Formats: sequence, C-alpha cells, structure tokens
Amino acid sequence: MTKDHGPSIKDDETYKALRDQGYDKSKAAAIANAKANDDMNPSRKGGKSSPYEKWTVVELRERARELEIEGRSTMTKDELISALRD
Repeated sequence: MTKDHGPSIKDDETYKALRDQGYDKSKAAAIANAKANDDMNPSRKGGKSSPYEKWTVVELRERARELEIEGRSTMTKDELISALRD
C-alpha cells in the first residue's frame, strides 16, 4: 500500500512514482493532483507554440526579455534558444 502523503496530495501512488523518478516535491504534487482531477489532462501535450528554432531572433529576444534573461541583446539565435530552454 502506498504511503499517505497528506490531504494536499490527491494521488499518492503517482506522487511516489514521480518522487522516485527524481521530481521535486512541488512538481510531483502538482502532477499527481492534476492527474487526480478529471477536468485536467497532465499527460496531454500543451500549447501550440512552434519550436524556438522557427522563431526569429527578435521574437526570441522578446521572450528572453519577458523572462529577464541577462545579456540577451548580444546573444546569437543559438545562445538565445539555449538560455530560454535553461
């Protein structure tokens, strides 16, 4: 039987499996709770945004500005993509 992780965890089995895979407590709880909620689909793919490789440098810099990535104005496209993914 799976350990009861308290009332804030809605799916203890999923939570434990995610923690065993190396997820931190917060991320594991969010995924486990989303999976337990019939209105949410955590395993379904998210947004419809195209991959960064298809973005222009201007679009990448704008996104980097939103995320407050320092040095973005002098970065190449590859550097921007790498910084955005980190």
